[in-house]
Amino acid sequence: MKRVHPFSFIWLAFISLWLGGCSPAAKLPQEQELHGNTMGTTYSVKFFSVQPVDNQALQQQLEQELELINDLMSTYRAESELMQFNLQQTTEPYTLSEQTAKVIAEAIRIGQQTGGVLDITVGPLVELWGFGAAGRITERPEPEQLRLVSDYVGLDKISLDANQLVKTDARLALDLSTIAKGYGVDRLAEILEAAGITDYMVDIGGEMRVNGRKPDREWRVAIEKPVAGDRAVQRIIAPGDMAIATSGDYRNYFEQDGIRYSHLIDPRTAEPVQHRTVSSTVIHPSSMTADGYATALHIMSAEEAIQFANQHQLAALLIIKTDEGYSELVSDAFQPFLADEVR
Repeated sequence: MKRVHPFSFIWLAFISLWLGGCSPAAKLPQEQELHGNTMGTTYSVKFFSVQPVDNQALQQQLEQELELINDLMSTYRAESELMQFNLQQTTEPYTLSEQTAKVIAEAIRIGQQTGGVLDITVGPLVELWGFGAAGRITERPEPEQLRLVSDYVGLDKISLDANQLVKTDARLALDLSTIAKGYGVDRLAEILEAAGITDYMVDIGGEMRVNGRKPDREWRVAIEKPVAGDRAVQRIIAPGDMAIATSGDYRNYFEQDGIRYSHLIDPRTAEPVQHRTVSSTVIHPSSMTADGYATALHIMSAEEAIQFANQHQLAALLIIKTDEGYSELVSDAFQPFLADEVR
């Protein structure tokens, strides 16, 4: 029989204790959330961080950035940079901040790419239809009113050179509501990453951006079923490190003589969209860009939108109202994000 030295047991026990002490059970970081009000809606920031975070200081930084964006781009603040341009009754160049110039440049790019479907000069039409700062209406505008306002609407009536913005008609006014929230999401994400936070979800009024993952799995995002007064889920997606924007017309509208007029104005007709697309979702690395594309696709007919999305390799999901309920149109680039097909 082989003899074992008594010190062998002591040495093995010591090794076991040493290894156990060097690799304790990792403590999973807890989800933290900051939230508040902004841009006529709410914002939410959820994140995980192993390192300590001063949440009060972080939230103050986030809200300062949101206040800045409102001061620059809001149509509800008379002193905002955007409103100062809108109120300027001349065609002289107007010097913009770097932030506003960046948002307008992207809006113009998407507008030109979509053949003018996304048009940030529709501000006067938005107001005329009762979906702007002036407040609601209960009857559609007269055709003559629409014709007169349409005379000074159109991307061909503005030009941007660096940060110099010019309008060819002094009556022209811009509305950045189709893209500014997305820009806000991007800026909050940049602030989180600068603070060393890489596992997060940012949401401003439904426009989102996610990065990293939860401790136990990837981020999942629910696309809402487009039913007014209901918060049911239509789809679950796994976006990865991307932004998600959804445009819908089922919550913001008025009715007259059995016709529903939504807040989304088609600049080609000067009227609210009348087709059966009720929700358009776009996934893109930039929330600002996703925000603009989601609006443009929603204004297009469903067939036009899905053709555009496939032509430009855009990840898009359209929900269409049918006599039997709802159907979906999914672009080729959107397929990999469907969580039903993701482990």
